[in-house]
Amino acid sequence: MPGTLFVVATPIGNLEDISLRALRVLKEVQLIAAEDTRRTARLLSHYQIRCPMVSLREHNEHRETPRLLTRLAAGDSIALVSDAGTPTVSDPGRSLVNAARQQGIRVVPIPGPSAVTTALAGSGLSADRFLFLGFPPRSGSAREAWLDSLIAEPGTVVCFEAPNRVERTLSDLRAVTVKRPIIVCKELTKIHELLVEYHSMSTLEPRGEFTILVGPHLPETSERGGSNYHPATITELVRLLSESRGLGNSDAQAAVARALGLRPSTVKNIIKKHAISVKQQNSRSGLTPPS
Repeated sequence: MPGTLFVVATPIGNLEDISLRALRVLKEVQLIAAEDTRRTARLLSHYQIRCPMVSLREHNEHRETPRLLTRLAAGDSIALVSDAGTPTVSDPGRSLVNAARQQGIRVVPIPGPSAVTTALAGSGLSADRFLFLGFPPRSGSAREAWLDSLIAEPGTVVCFEAPNRVERTLSDLRAVTVKRPIIVCKELTKIHELLVEYHSMSTLEPRGEFTILVGPHLPETSERGGSNYHPATITELVRLLSESRGLGNSDAQAAVARALGLRPSTVKNIIKKHAISVKQQNSRSGLTPPS
């Protein structure tokens, strides 16, 4: 009879954040497939659990999956764990889970900690609708597309970021989301845990593990005149001003912003939203947008 693949959530920082069920499973399985065996070893040592481990990382998952499936088919039960939190959520393991299900092997998720839900719970932002986007692309057109997708998303957006890139990402997010609240969560559940609304990097040290939330769209009420102009009108005004006066795009947007009593960032955001809306409408109707 085949064994069972348990997908076990482990603490994201505080070692006390683990369920009794997760501890029991880790004690009873024949093997633990861990993203980082050294990090998992500290957790096992803390709870005096002795179990063989094998490394299952992004770079060896393709090679190790058949071996683990063989063990499962032979009757061994295996616990899949990531460095922290719930496996397969921006962590390795998805290929193993899919392959096990395709072969009829029982897969049992053991729920527990997740940086995504922990951040949402402490942010005060609406979680009725939220979108998790993992880590942002580092550069190029993929990053531009990733940022553009935020403009059209009405709900709360959650992402992770590395400390060496968090300052740039927060600056880019502020540029495209304008007045939407941004909550930065750092070192969740750890001694130096921090949950703050982002205004600038002056209050943030770029160290540790970051989870970033962008709140839902807020009503445009604080700027005069903004609601009286259709996005297509503002877009056309910028285009005409740019062509008639030979202004660069940024200068044309700034001029229109001054004329309408808006911030330049608001005008830029309106134009981006309009471009995405037109692109989506053209896509649905089968039209090719003008180049």
